[in-house]
Amino acid sequence: MQILEPQDSRVLEKSYTLKDWQGGYESLTQEYDYWIDDIEGEIPPELAGTLFRNGAGLLDINGERLHHPFDGDGMISRITFINGRAHFRNRFVQTPGYLAEQKAGKILYRGVFGTQKSGGWLANIFDFKLKNIANTNVIYWGKKLLALWEAAEPYLLNPQTLETLGNEYFNGVLSKGEAFSAHPRIDPNGTLVNFAIKPGLSTTITIFELNKNGEITSKKNHNVPGFCFIHDFVITENYCIFFQNPVNFNPIPFALGICGAAECIKIQKNQPTKIIIIPRKTQTENVKVLETKAGFIFHHVNAFELENEIIVDSICYESLTEVEPNSDYRKTDFEKNSPPQLWRFNLNLSNNKVQNQLIDPRPTEFPTIHPNYMGKSYRYLYSAAAHQSTVNAPLQAIFKVDLESGTKQLWSAAPRGFVGEPIFVPRANSQQEDDGWIIFVVYNAENHRSEIVILDGQNLEKGRIAKLHLKHHIPYGLHGSFTPEIFI
Repeated sequence: MQILEPQDSRVLEKSYTLKDWQGGYESLTQEYDYWIDDIEGEIPPELAGTLFRNGAGLLDINGERLHHPFDGDGMISRITFINGRAHFRNRFVQTPGYLAEQKAGKILYRGVFGTQKSGGWLANIFDFKLKNIANTNVIYWGKKLLALWEAAEPYLLNPQTLETLGNEYFNGVLSKGEAFSAHPRIDPNGTLVNFAIKPGLSTTITIFELNKNGEITSKKNHNVPGFCFIHDFVITENYCIFFQNPVNFNPIPFALGICGAAECIKIQKNQPTKIIIIPRKTQTENVKVLETKAGFIFHHVNAFELENEIIVDSICYESLTEVEPNSDYRKTDFEKNSPPQLWRFNLNLSNNKVQNQLIDPRPTEFPTIHPNYMGKSYRYLYSAAAHQSTVNAPLQAIFKVDLESGTKQLWSAAPRGFVGEPIFVPRANSQQEDDGWIIFVVYNAENHRSEIVILDGQNLEKGRIAKLHLKHHIPYGLHGSFTPEIFI
């Protein structure tokens, strides 16, 4: 793979080919377990712990392609770092739906994002049974490894073997079928905060707080008017903040078997985004709702309190790219779609006004920060980004922004590399916010394999510290996490 560093003066008319990008959307059917021996550079010997990744491992069932990658069965990838070495293992989350479809050799369930059973609408009408695909995130918390999908309960996995142990209900606090989102936030005080959405004409937002032992210590429900399509949220010391995207939902085509549930969501371009501010520590303080013109938001970076304001940094699209029933996601025309860009929202709690500011126009997604700064004032953020700053394109680079000085750095895997979500791993006992490593997966279209890349968090322009060549590819994933625990 050719690596174009930021100082490279060449300018590509287009930083990728669609055929190269499509290669990352092929199923990985095999489960592996091996030490990674093909390494360029050196793994820092002080880097110790485990990187977990989750995403759709299957994009088809026995050759029958899914309509959208978000409908694919979850596959956990685990990369363990110890003594300058690395070990890889992957395994599918053995949900009942996954096992049933593997046995049948065909699609048996409808998918939220439009996958239908064969046989047309007559085979799908009034079939509301969706499988828990456990494909969105994976987190190790309270000695439990949890595979998360935001529409249902988590799956508990054995971190040593990645064996699926069954659903996790947190000692009965979570009920069967109850949602537990795929975007938890970890307060540096040692509390995991998560949420669940139960949409309808009015929406119930449930907020969970878990202690270090993985026990739910708080579960509070809040009702807000309207239909909510919310994937992520942010926390501060005193608040949980949700951006209610301006969409509506017409369930009739889904009920009639015509299309998937997500295809029934339509953005309301002329309607404001509602910002729901929910107190974490008291029930006496009212929920506050502010309004702004913000487009559509999947992911937030961070939030923090500053006197009478809450500052929220987010990845914002001008408009949601809607999933169409007869579309092919592998033929995406990136340049016609709204680019995801980095914005800052100043929420004034005194006058209930919102100010918006574009931080950078480069298309960017999957932001990450130093975990000790979650919910606090911070300086550095990292994200996956497009190679070029002004053209919407697949994610091929890692982008660092210094919010204090305004300086930016870019490391790129273009033209044949495509990056996933970066994870920031702080160096032990470091006093500098950006002193650590950026670790992420790169799909290399040149040989249809994936690589684990490690960058220096303080200086991306130094180039990669290490590149670990896997024996196979990993289909494009969604989210993951790092723990200092060692599992082999």
